[in-house]
Amino acid sequence: MTPHRRAPRFRPVRTITTAALALALAASAGCGTAPPPDARAAGPGGSAVPAPDRAELEARARAVQTVPEHVWVTEATGFALARQSVGAVGGDGFGSAYTSPDGSRIQLSVERRPHAVADCTDTSAYPAGQKPPAICERDGEQWYSATEAGHAYAREKGGLVVTVSGTRQEVDRATLRAAALAAHRADDRELDEVLPPAAPAPGQRPVERGDLPPVGDGAPNNDVGASG
Repeated sequence: MTPHRRAPRFRPVRTITTAALALALAASAGCGTAPPPDARAAGPGGSAVPAPDRAELEARARAVQTVPEHVWVTEATGFALARQSVGAVGGDGFGSAYTSPDGSRIQLSVERRPHAVADCTDTSAYPAGQKPPAICERDGEQWYSATEAGHAYAREKGGLVVTVSGTRQEVDRATLRAAALAAHRADDRELDEVLPPAAPAPGQRPVERGDLPPVGDGAPNNDVGASG
């Protein structure tokens, strides 16, 4: 008599639903692609850039006769900051220009001015003989004014009047408005990018340029190479 064999026991196979699999893949992908905590501070080579020293930033602001709180920045498509334009406006204000490759310019100025001077309807703010703007209207939190040649957006913020201006020929209203809306007080990293570098300390040698010859009048070496 053939002995009775017990049927083999099969372990149940665990199945993963499509939804569960998608969630698992999303979770694993998220773990691999999360940016580092200080991704904004990463330099071109991926190394972290140390935060600028606040005392140094304040000294660099004083060197251009302003204070860090009065340094504002903005952005506009096709325009970049012209660093050589950075300087003081009035007593302790701040001014800079943003230029485009075709030479167009947007001017940014920040001044400690009397209340309501940003309101272009106040004709007392204009010097004697100067005509008030042909267009003067409220646009959100700002005032838009325009003459035949130029136009500007102005607003008050914490005792300051922030103005973004340009010529009507070089900058259209939409671009100027975008720059005005984007204007904001510079943070420490933006201060480091905008303010001129600190002057060398007394007795400290200036940074040496690699294109200066060791002898002669120190003019850059502009010899033409073999290719022409």
